[in-house]
Amino acid sequence: MPTHRLETTLPRTTAEPNGVLLPYLTAGFPDAGVTEGLIRKADELGVACIELGIPFSDSIADGPVIQNSFHSVLESGWRLDDTFALAARIRSSVQCGLAAMVSFSLVHRVGLERFMDRASASGFDGIILPDVPVEESSATKQAADRADLCYIGLVAPTTSAERRETIARGSTGFVYQMAVAGTTGERTDLPRNLAAEVNVLRALSGLPVCVGFGISTAQHVRDVCGIADGAIVGSAIVRRIADGVRHGLAGEALIESVSAFIAELMSGARPRLR
Repeated sequence: MPTHRLETTLPRTTAEPNGVLLPYLTAGFPDAGVTEGLIRKADELGVACIELGIPFSDSIADGPVIQNSFHSVLESGWRLDDTFALAARIRSSVQCGLAAMVSFSLVHRVGLERFMDRASASGFDGIILPDVPVEESSATKQAADRADLCYIGLVAPTTSAERRETIARGSTGFVYQMAVAGTTGERTDLPRNLAAEVNVLRALSGLPVCVGFGISTAQHVRDVCGIADGAIVGSAIVRRIADGVRHGLAGEALIESVSAFIAELMSGARPRLR
């Protein structure tokens, strides 16, 4: 029987295309009300898990769109406590998983055990730490396990076979396969060898494999979901939010506009398991 929310919302690995959508949102961008509204709308659409990016001043894995959203949120006075409070407010009313994407620098500043405990208590199901080398991940994984958080490993196309195996076997919840190396951002094409990379990670981990970095259209989602267990879309959604703000949208109008784009992305995926 499933023991964790991500085990109930993500497809178990199968030979058939079965991919779901995992949208990314920057916590507090452009404000708490919009973030909460988008989480609820995405959940109603049947997304499997929402990645909630925790704003940090020195992000290294994110492209300019997400970095700019971080800058905007931090300038407004948003802090880590606000992200935890947001997650706690919506947790009981949404069925999808919640995964925190966060820089280890912020975790270290708070304290490893304390951060994991607070993330779990606020309702997060998993954590993604893009800047923790696999050689230094043991204590972090142990802290996540103790707090009942899935430790979602991140694998780049340039990751060596040995490191790829270590990351895959040490992951829980799902494995995050980067479609391209570098920072987050929208791109036009998917790598030709992506299917082979996904299949290797599935075999090594026994977990769902979700693909992100560069996934930006419904067709991308459809293509990814034909070979992987999930498609992660970040910069394209955050850019829609930023464009809406730039055009004067706010509150419900902005939520409806961006939700329509998430619904479009969902046309390339299946609803989460229920």
